[in-house]
Amino acid sequence: MPFNPGRVMFEAAALEYPRGRELYQYFKNQPVEFSVIGSHNRVTGIPARTPQQGFMEAKRTLVFGVRRTLRFETCKPSAHYQLPLATGCPGRCQYCYLLTSMPQKPYLRAYVNVEEILDKAGEYIKQRLPEVTVFEGAATSDPVPVERYTGALGLAIEFFARQEQGRFRFVTKFTEVEPLLGLEHRRHTRIRFSLNTDSVIGRFEGGTPRLTERIATARSTAAAGYPLGFIIAPIIAYPGWEEEYTGMLEDLKASLGDAPDLTFELISHRFTTRAKNRIQELFPNSGLPLETEDREYKYGQFGYGKYLYPREERERIREILADGINRRFPLARVEYSI
Repeated sequence: MPFNPGRVMFEAAALEYPRGRELYQYFKNQPVEFSVIGSHNRVTGIPARTPQQGFMEAKRTLVFGVRRTLRFETCKPSAHYQLPLATGCPGRCQYCYLLTSMPQKPYLRAYVNVEEILDKAGEYIKQRLPEVTVFEGAATSDPVPVERYTGALGLAIEFFARQEQGRFRFVTKFTEVEPLLGLEHRRHTRIRFSLNTDSVIGRFEGGTPRLTERIATARSTAAAGYPLGFIIAPIIAYPGWEEEYTGMLEDLKASLGDAPDLTFELISHRFTTRAKNRIQELFPNSGLPLETEDREYKYGQFGYGKYLYPREERERIREILADGINRRFPLARVEYSI
């Protein structure tokens, strides 16, 4: 179902750009809460009598701003740099890693100066010549739900089609990709879909499409000639998980057949103490497995620790999923499994 915000805010500077003025005129005539603010980084006016209300109201709030910082963050291991087109997501996934890196009210934000952002990407590509430079468009967002307003993904896809040594990739749980399917992409953009079992989607991925819808959209994307990828995450070891994840791969095979140039990324469930506290605050009845005594604690590269499944369990998850992929898609690449 397309994302329709209930509250829209415009940073005043966004109105200096043609896209900002177009969007302003469009939303001015829509039945939404509407305002102009001083900065897209200082947003007030989102109701929050409780943490849960603040979270839910933020998920229906869309802010348009100007991206002034054109220094791109690195994005290992999936790409060289992040391509900052948007932040946030209307989905209500209980496990989302952005719960602890975004504000208490995680509103959606989109930028109206996409051409300037892409010009900067061109500079980064030139700096690394003759090497190929890869950009990730979904490091801090799912950009597909707001594409109907911004057109940012379409502009990026056409931009990278013109770059001999530039490549683009993004991942989504959503299905509104039809406007992208007819674009000239020259296979320089890889569209990836985040998948999980029906059990996980139904229990923990609120406000997102079902598995069958995602797989059908992936099939249409492959038919349009795009390189295709899948992130299976988080892989949760609940009773019967082996059969359900294997069934998911079987459904994928039945839909895609022998689609060429597939990639997979496998990520087992993990959480930090801060994330656990935030999840329990926002979703007090969550059934996510957050028992620390069943986990292995491991420090990461950013100076804080995470609770992972024990090594033996992680190895079993990796073996079952990787074997299932190799049996059905022998030419696919499993880019990483963690």
